[in-house]
Order: sequence, then structure tokens, then C-alpha cells
Amino acid sequence: MQQKVKQIHSDTKTSSIFPHRRDYFKNLPKTGVTKKMILDLAKKEGVEFINLQFIDIFGIVKGITLPATKLEEAIDHNVWFDGSSIEGFARIFESDMYLKPDMDTFAIIPWTKRETPTARLICDIYTPDDKPFIGDPRGVLKRQIEEARKLGYTYYTGPELEFFLFKKDENDNIMPLPHDKGSYFDQTTDLAAEIRQDMCFALEEMRIEVERSTHEVANGQHEIAFKYSDALTSADNAVTFKLALKAIANSHGLYATFMPKPIFGVNGSGMHVHQSLFKDGKNAFFNKNDAPYYFSDIAKSFVAGQLAHIKEMNAVLDPLVNSYKRLVAGYEAPVYIAWAQKNRSALIRVPGFTTGRGESTRCELRCPDPSCNPYLAFACMLAAGIDGIKKKMVPPAPVEENIYHLSETDREMKKIGSLPKNLYEALQEFKQSEFMRGVIGEHIFDRYYSAKIKEWNEYRIRVTQWEIENYLERY
Repeated sequence: MQQKVKQIHSDTKTSSIFPHRRDYFKNLPKTGVTKKMILDLAKKEGVEFINLQFIDIFGIVKGITLPATKLEEAIDHNVWFDGSSIEGFARIFESDMYLKPDMDTFAIIPWTKRETPTARLICDIYTPDDKPFIGDPRGVLKRQIEEARKLGYTYYTGPELEFFLFKKDENDNIMPLPHDKGSYFDQTTDLAAEIRQDMCFALEEMRIEVERSTHEVANGQHEIAFKYSDALTSADNAVTFKLALKAIANSHGLYATFMPKPIFGVNGSGMHVHQSLFKDGKNAFFNKNDAPYYFSDIAKSFVAGQLAHIKEMNAVLDPLVNSYKRLVAGYEAPVYIAWAQKNRSALIRVPGFTTGRGESTRCELRCPDPSCNPYLAFACMLAAGIDGIKKKMVPPAPVEENIYHLSETDREMKKIGSLPKNLYEALQEFKQSEFMRGVIGEHIFDRYYSAKIKEWNEYRIRVTQWEIENYLERY
């Protein structure tokens, strides 16, 4: 098996996966990309197909592929599709919708350049009456961004998506075995380092600025951090990130998974999200007179809002049955509803920053995992924070002790609550939440709950291997 992996890798060295690396994305502005820019670049790079991408309510990427000859028409007149075919979108008698490409998201998919150069555009979904479709997760985030803008705020996020690289057997089946023996920050000399380099190249070519690449705590676990951005761009980047890493891993004979807890007994994969609000070009979270946190009243109310609504949001931030096998004490996964500065056992952390860099003041929500829909997750997080600001909520005192070491009595005295223990508990909090219904809208709310409770019930009645091993011969 190892020989097969090495052979695949040797056939796809960095120089051949990216034979003509160009900084073409630097010729496109971050915003304000025009049709002419796209058409000129597509012609210059010999693009043959265009993927028009969108995302369903569960965070799964969907798309329509067009020949490049239809690119200009797609930009000018949009592309119609049948929404009833997408789970959670529309009923059969209201199925007609169209995709409206967001030209700022244009990128050429680097791993297609060797054979059939293909570009992608992320799209918004509209109904026949030219209104944004209420079931479009990207539209949900846009609406919350607009609510924040009315108050003068711009919301920035920096998600950190962890992932595992697993081996495949000779029949291309995934084996849940880590492909390396590295641990936290290890500078390994195995395939891991080169694969992460290829992943970084791919992300950069897709206009995502990589900040660092590291081996994570568990064998086969990794993280590649990209630069923070406005929430919409950041959510777009998170979706692209997962697609790109899966494609590059596959080219090396491996499989990249963002499953929150793929291996029992080791750390799971989280998606810690760094957040800040800017107003009038300045970081609204920074207060130079608030040592040692340097955290403004706006920031504290933002944190208080997220702490107040976290249980209601959990079914969106941690959406799988498997998510709650990561959210257990002892594996650096926050389960206690508290905030602090250096304390990584708290749900929300205020990272330190270098003196003179107050603009980097931010808070880090540590419970989301990378299986979530980033558009819905960021929308909920922003709405909760803004609710805290509007109501001038005050957070509880920060907890700098290791909460894992506190007794249950101590936690009760400090009024430190816990996250839901499983998807069912999270869904019950979600179901009763008028706040969440208002944030994501009736359409998504009802369909999301219905699908997720079905998922829980399917899991609940399954007989697991653990039960067989512990009960079959004993009773």
C-alpha cells in the first residue's frame, strides 16, 4: 500500500501538478471584477469549461458546468436550474430558479490546467421574480451582513479548518488510518510536508492567501490557515478550501476528511473562528485602556450575545452526530460556556497580540467544526453578537482557570454551563429558538430541523460495533 502511495506521489510532484504557476489572481482586484476582466483572463488561460457553484443548506457544494463559450451569456443572463432537485431548496411546483454569478469569485481551478482548464464562479440563487431565494445559505449570510452594516459594522472572520489525511487501498477505498506519524508542529520529512505545500499552491492560485501550514496534534492531522477577510469572502474561501484540499489529497493517493471525529481516542478536527467588527475603518473591539484584554464594551457585548445564544446555534455550528464525539473534555475541544484570554478550555478566547497592533484584537469561537455550512454558521455567529450589542449584554467574568480541572460544584458556583451533549439535545435547543428561526428564516429552519432529526433517528436505532463487543456474549 505504501508503495502505491509513493508512486502516485512521484508522478505528481509539485512541478507537474502546477506546471505553469502564475500569479494571475493578482491581476484581478479583490472586489469589482468585471466581465471583461474575466473573459480576457479565461481566453488567455485557455479555459474550456466553467463551473457555476452554489451550496445547499447542509454545506454541500453543488454546481452546473458550462462550456466556456457560454461564459459571457451566463454573466449577462444568468443560468436557470431546477431547485426541486436540491434537498431543502424548493417544492416541485416552485422549482424554477436561476444562478447569478458573483464575478468577484472567479478563479481558475489549478488542478485542471494540465488537461482541461476549468474555471469556477460562486453564484447566488434567485427566483423567477428576480428576488434572492430565501433558502440560499449565502443569501442568509448576506442579510445578516447588511443588518450589521446598518449599524456601521463590517464583520471579519478567520476560520481555521483542521483535517485528516487518510490512506486508500488498492481499490481506492478509504482506510481510516493516518498516513503519517507526526504530531503538533512537527517538521516531518514524509509526504505530509510536500502535500501541504501542493495544497498551499492550489489555494494561492484560487486567490486564497495562505498564512501558515502546520501538522496538528494527532497522527495524520493537519491545518492550513488562510488570511481573515470579510465574512462573505471568508465563507466562500472555506468552501473552496475543502474542495481544493480534497482534490490535491486525491492526486497524492490520499483522502482529506473534515469529519469532526474520525478516530476514537485522539483529537478531533475543529474550525475555530476568529472574529472582529470594524467601524469607520477601525477595530471596534479594541480598547487601549482595558488591560490586559484591551477589549471594548462593544466586544464584550458581542461575546455576551454569542454566549447567550450558543446552545441555540450548536445544531448549525456542529451539525453532525459525529460532531458531539469531538465536543468532549480532554481533547482541547471546548464544551464549557465561558470566555477568557489565554484559557483554551473556554468556549470563547481573546487571543493576545503584539503591543502596538490593537487592530488585530479579536475573539475566537472554538466550538464550530469544519462539517458546518460556513454561510449559516457565520450568519448565526454575527446575529448573536449583534444581538448582544443591541441589548448591551454584559458577559460573565472571564474564567482563566482550566475548566476541565474544576469540579461540577465549582462550575455550578461559577455558573459555567455546558454545550449540548449530542445532536438531539442541540436540535431541541434549535427547535425552540425564535432567534434562530429569525436568523436563517422559516424556509431553511423547518427543512434543516426535519432533515437533522431524521439523521439523529437513523443513528439512534443503529446497532454499533461497541454494543456488539460489550453485550453480545455477555447477555
